[in-house]
Amino acid sequence: MMNKFKQLVKDEQGQGMTEYGLVLGLIAVAVVAALIALRGHIIALFDNAEDTVGDAKTQMTSTTTTTP
Repeated sequence: MMNKFKQLVKDEQGQGMTEYGLVLGLIAVAVVAALIALRGHIIALFDNAEDTVGDAKTQMTSTTTTTP
């Protein structure tokens, strides 16, 4: 039983996976923090894109709908 416990303590097989998990968690926190910090700019970017697409759609429908 004591030998089994010693092998379990010396086993470092899962250490690399734990480190990758910690790095992945840190990256996720950094991405969330960046999204929160840039929230206003991202909203403005999508609003601008929405307006541009809406204007193009309006122009397309007004030029293609002609009465015979």
